[in-house]
Amino acid sequence: MKKKNFIVEKKKIVFGITLLTVLIYTGAIVWWHLYSPQQNLTVQAPGADNRPEGTARSIYDVRIGEHFMMFSDAAINPALTETWTRFRGERKDNIIRTSARINISDADFPILWAVETGEGYAAPVIYNGRVFLLDYYERLNSDALRVFALETGEELWRRWYRVPMRRNHGFSRTVPAIGSDYIATIGPEGHVMVCHPITGEMLWSLDMQKEFNTQIPHWYTGQCPLVHNGVLVLAPGGDEVLMAGFDVRTGEMLWSVPNEQNMRMSHSSIMLMTLGGKQMYVYIAVGGVVGVSAEAHDKGTLLWTSTQWRPTVIAPSPVQISANEVFLVAGYGTGGARLRVTQSGNQWNTTIVEQYRPNEGMSSEQQTPILHNNMFISIMPRDGGGNRSRLVMYSPNDLRTPIWASTGDERFGLGPYIVINNYLFIFNDDGELFVYAIEARGLRLLKRQIVVEDGIDAWGPIAYADGILIVGDAHSLKGLRIAN
Repeated sequence: MKKKNFIVEKKKIVFGITLLTVLIYTGAIVWWHLYSPQQNLTVQAPGADNRPEGTARSIYDVRIGEHFMMFSDAAINPALTETWTRFRGERKDNIIRTSARINISDADFPILWAVETGEGYAAPVIYNGRVFLLDYYERLNSDALRVFALETGEELWRRWYRVPMRRNHGFSRTVPAIGSDYIATIGPEGHVMVCHPITGEMLWSLDMQKEFNTQIPHWYTGQCPLVHNGVLVLAPGGDEVLMAGFDVRTGEMLWSVPNEQNMRMSHSSIMLMTLGGKQMYVYIAVGGVVGVSAEAHDKGTLLWTSTQWRPTVIAPSPVQISANEVFLVAGYGTGGARLRVTQSGNQWNTTIVEQYRPNEGMSSEQQTPILHNNMFISIMPRDGGGNRSRLVMYSPNDLRTPIWASTGDERFGLGPYIVINNYLFIFNDDGELFVYAIEARGLRLLKRQIVVEDGIDAWGPIAYADGILIVGDAHSLKGLRIAN
């Protein structure tokens, strides 16, 4: 009997504790819903919480060029007059001809300065002692046109705007175009910004996605702006417009090319060529290759279209081989091709006269080959057979048989290269600089220098002016003194 009463009492205690717990939790929930902490609160104006303006902005609400920051008004040496004005330089061949004497010796080239950049593969232009780079500032989700002093690397000013993006093998990967009174940039999401190069004053802007319904390629925009005779030439590859020309100083659209074959923007850039005696803009789009007149009397007229060669991913730009032939190359298993352009009366015709896979002839995955002294210089892609990632030389008359290839320990991946006088400067993936003498039947290695310790993806194009070479990896930019 006592045991039974004990069990009954124990059940009552357990029931009481359970009931009390339920009542406490129920009361707390009711209080949580009914209690209001508001005590004479006031509505704060936007920005009063000190959150940077536009942080939560969407990709469709970008205000191009909205912010400006002046860092320094340091005087620029007036003796610095050499320029590197666009992707592949003034002559669009990635070759520099200078009277400066390149200092080739056993000693390393002095590193004058180094700056940290956002992750990406963008590269600068140089104009009268100033360096201009379209960077991406990840902490503020912003495209940023940054301007530095060529000799010191000191940042002078920055024009920037918020554009939220996710990292996709970095962000920025274009080269601006510059003149005495304009600097034109294209951001990763196709935002065009044109400023004054000295004051940073905003001149005009264009959102290619909004204006043309441009489909930005995977890995973001790689197309570099082209300015020709005061006209900024762009290839938005939109629903209705394939290519268009704008007054570089006002933004007025002067002409456009209808996109009748639904070609789309690639990573390649527009190149100015003279084929069949006629100046034209040649562009490799996703879907084909086009030639558009650059002559004053019919500028913006579509001359020809070739859809015989149409890889889905194209990074290198077209290279003119002769008076009527263009070399085309792309990675990801595509290889190379030779396009012949001829004219019969008012009719232009195109023919792919040769095409081969990447292990069958000269190819390239990312960098545009250089044609120097009637010899092609390139880096073979990873699927390029026994010469994969090696530096190679080919005759334009025989794109299948290499004349020269670098040794097995001289492989460069996707690294950039440039010709200065009769030297080839080339950067490998890891940030090591190689210098070669260019000879009749090959290249002779002169020196190697580690420029970026533990460099990562050093793929951005190289720039040069006034004796200073500018190179970088995915996170930095450095200026090297290579000539007096």
